[in-house]
Amino acid sequence: MSAATRQVPVELGARRYVIEIGAGLLDRVGPLCAPLMPARRAIVVTDANVAALHLERVMASLDGADMRAESVVVPAGEGSKAYDAFGRLMEALLDRRPDRGTVLLALGGGVVGDLTGFAAAVLLRGVDFIQIPTTLLAQVDSSVGGKTGINTRHGKNLIGSFHQPRLVIADIAALDSLPRRELQAGYAEVVKYGLIDDAPFFAWLETHGQALLDGDRAARIEAVARSCAAKARIVAGDERETGDLRALLNLGHTFGHALEKETGYGADLLHGEAVGIGMVMAFDLSAALGLCPAADAARVRRHLDAVGMATSPRAIPGDNARAWDATRLLDHMRADKKARDGRITFVLARGIGAAFVARGIDEAPALDTVRRALAA
Repeated sequence: MSAATRQVPVELGARRYVIEIGAGLLDRVGPLCAPLMPARRAIVVTDANVAALHLERVMASLDGADMRAESVVVPAGEGSKAYDAFGRLMEALLDRRPDRGTVLLALGGGVVGDLTGFAAAVLLRGVDFIQIPTTLLAQVDSSVGGKTGINTRHGKNLIGSFHQPRLVIADIAALDSLPRRELQAGYAEVVKYGLIDDAPFFAWLETHGQALLDGDRAARIEAVARSCAAKARIVAGDERETGDLRALLNLGHTFGHALEKETGYGADLLHGEAVGIGMVMAFDLSAALGLCPAADAARVRRHLDAVGMATSPRAIPGDNARAWDATRLLDHMRADKKARDGRITFVLARGIGAAFVARGIDEAPALDTVRRALAA
């Protein structure tokens, strides 16, 4: 398999944009962005960790393309998506006297992308922004589709907006600096696309997933391109999640968000780790309800185990002593954005590559699934 630059379109009519995927793209940010920035004015938003690794190169590329560019650096971590942190970001952006021709560039992972996208949606009642994701999770998921937002004590991303980027630049080389745990967290979202509606992709991952995590750039480009193409197709068909199509992207998230809330959205449990555990639980519940073969649920667990990912809450790194409570986790799920009239909406599966949205599911089997996961 040979590495090559790929381009994936997101077809949204007049708001169409492309996802550029390849190695070395951070050095081409200026030329790639220039056609979309007639005012030649940019503000790069990044976090402290990413700034140390990549900000200088991006700023040099913008300067080389005759852009007037400044930067704002926020603290790394989910805490930058809190109310007060968002307010500080907005003040910092306004300190730089932007106008409506100013374009925000989100350089970083999912936190930076969500935060910058929401800032762009409300700054001066809306400015353009460009996603430059530097984590695997952001490259295959959060940078594509226009969901932006911040967190509250009630849950993740409950305040936000749909605001599509003008361009996504996914530099595969940026993944080389990620710790193994961050790569695995992003890999959960890659696996998700195979489990939703692409069984051949899941089979491809069973063969090539380890190479992807070990640094094979060709495998990474292929996986990011196929993941982005899958999400682009879903977003084009149901941009604002008014139907069930886009809701399929939440496979594993109902359980996963509950785990994240219980652990305080901190470093104990990364979002992708929660999604991976949540997907195992979703397939276990599907099997318990007789919706999918038990062999398929076992296959999901086996693959995630094979690449070293946690498949139960007890396997969360450094968290074996937590006093988990199944009933409390179910309460968290009732506060999920997809819930209706206090009833949990699940994304379940009839098999690998056959996910569907399930409403009106009896909560007793779900509670049993949570209890079994906590005992694993």
